[in-house]
Amino acid sequence: MTISFSSFFIFINFYILAVTLPEYALTHLGGSADGIGLVTTVFVIAAVIFRPLTGKWLDEINRKKLLVFSVVMFAACSFFYLWVPTYSLLLVLRFVHGISFGIAATTTSTVVLDVIPREQKGEGIGYFTLFMSLAMVFGPFVGLSVSASAGYTVLFALMVIFASLACLFGVITPIPQHERKPSELGAWDIKRFIEFRAIPVAAAGFLIAFAYGAISTFISVYANSIGLKSVASYFFIVFAAMVLLSRPFTGRLFDRRGAHVLVYPGIALFAVGMIALSRADSAVFFLLTAAIIGLGYGAIIPSFQTLAIQSAPAHRSGLATGTYFVFFDLGYGLGSYLLGLIASSAGYSTMYLVGGLTVLLSLVAYYGLYHRGERRKLSFSAQRKTRHSSV
Repeated sequence: MTISFSSFFIFINFYILAVTLPEYALTHLGGSADGIGLVTTVFVIAAVIFRPLTGKWLDEINRKKLLVFSVVMFAACSFFYLWVPTYSLLLVLRFVHGISFGIAATTTSTVVLDVIPREQKGEGIGYFTLFMSLAMVFGPFVGLSVSASAGYTVLFALMVIFASLACLFGVITPIPQHERKPSELGAWDIKRFIEFRAIPVAAAGFLIAFAYGAISTFISVYANSIGLKSVASYFFIVFAAMVLLSRPFTGRLFDRRGAHVLVYPGIALFAVGMIALSRADSAVFFLLTAAIIGLGYGAIIPSFQTLAIQSAPAHRSGLATGTYFVFFDLGYGLGSYLLGLIASSAGYSTMYLVGGLTVLLSLVAYYGLYHRGERRKLSFSAQRKTRHSSV
């Protein structure tokens, strides 16, 4: 439970900054309209660099020490938002903060696996990510509400409190011993940093995250542009409420029926919601798209994460987790920047339409890279059993 609370406070900071920093950089630090996505992109680049390194460290060194180091560093970085005077220094802070986030998020997501039985991975990870979903509810709402009513200084001070709580819960988390296998690979062999068996699912996750970057980074700016600024914070409440409502039964459904029954409908709902969002013209329709996207997202994300972990042997679960999040974070960072460029040149409606089409590409990627490969493995296994029984 303590590791879930630590993850919650890490991600509530993440979501607060995701929705507020672009506007803060634009209005207070002189950032440019076509470059404000960089405050997200540089953060994610740092996380992407350190995700695979963390996966390697998790499988080879003491996990408790790594967890404590990462949450202390994350809390320390959060203090400096109160004193960043220029846009350039903000980007430097975002890069360092991204390092701590990459290590902390990968560590918490791996440590929780140590206490979940393998046959209940879907349900267990579902409940762990429930705390991330709660952060998704409170983070954007708190960020947009506090920045609008009390200002950014109060908001950043509140972030310091949340980061300190993430640190506290991380430090007091008891972590069971895990199986350490001395690596037979060379010091710089890429297999020590990347779990290739997790890549097919991670590639589909990359496309989902690419599209999601447009939601978390630009939804408040988009709502303001269509005259719906007053309901922008409620978008995330509706979005995350649907994730929370779906989470209890999606985990059990995954364990009983497999991933496909969740992934394909989830991707379809996500794509429909994004395309509909590009045509939003009223508060009711705007919030309806949030509900549709939330249902899809709630089915996809825990399914993808579980599949990535199950694709690897237990002693490489840290690498599998790190590999999955490398792709996810990279997609999120690139989406925040590249879709932002589309928005600055063609408008936010076009940006969300492109995002919806990107989600549809993830369906093709999931089937082509993962589902079809699994079918071939099952077919090959059945043929071997048939030949063996006939002999």
